[in-house]
Amino acid sequence: MTRSDLIVPADLDAIERTAVELAQLAGAEIVTALGTSIAVRYKTSADDADSLRETFPEHDIIGEEIHERPGSNDDFVWAVDPIDGTTNFVNGFPIFGASVGVLYRGVPIAGAIWSSFTHRLRAGVYHSRRGGPLCFDGSRLDPAPNPAVQRRLAGSALIGPDRARWDFRKTGSAAVECALVAAGILEVARFASPHIWDVAAGIALVQSAGGAVFSENSDGWTSLDAFELTSDGAEAVDDLA
Repeated sequence: MTRSDLIVPADLDAIERTAVELAQLAGAEIVTALGTSIAVRYKTSADDADSLRETFPEHDIIGEEIHERPGSNDDFVWAVDPIDGTTNFVNGFPIFGASVGVLYRGVPIAGAIWSSFTHRLRAGVYHSRRGGPLCFDGSRLDPAPNPAVQRRLAGSALIGPDRARWDFRKTGSAAVECALVAAGILEVARFASPHIWDVAAGIALVQSAGGAVFSENSDGWTSLDAFELTSDGAEAVDDLA
């Protein structure tokens, strides 16, 4: 299954709007809880799941703290991480995000990432849907890296033989780094053994912005068209870039 031949029998506008609403809800909970309690992770997971069950009762939901799956045989899967960058959060390091991705038959079709910091120097939501533009807080975002910059940024220190072309930055949040790649701030990011809820939304954003996603397996680096879901929502690939 590839993105090019995929026909999605759903209102992608409605799916994207719901993803944005859930990301905003998670972001608000994070802001409220910052410096007080890590309970935001569990509370927001429950809020997200309840909202999704009301709006899309047949869709499946996966996430680190989501244990009830209402549609485990459904083609639509919502991959939710209510706070990505937990270690940053508990230590008061202000880089973290909330990620809401949507898959159809394993293919990322929509995503919304609330990020505590963005290209606008404030918190906000990056979002997109299949066939639509990359947006930030409802407005279209056209990534335009400065052509005068000769040494771009990479969200990994493990890129390989071309490492000399980049400076490296790690934020501690895969969701945030995916959003920064989509926005053109990072040129590339790499993640080792991610869960689907870590990167599903980010992949939708990167692809909407015209970027490419690859996974590494025994055959080397190959284009990632769809995830192979396991019973717990884990991803089988070792690396993702």
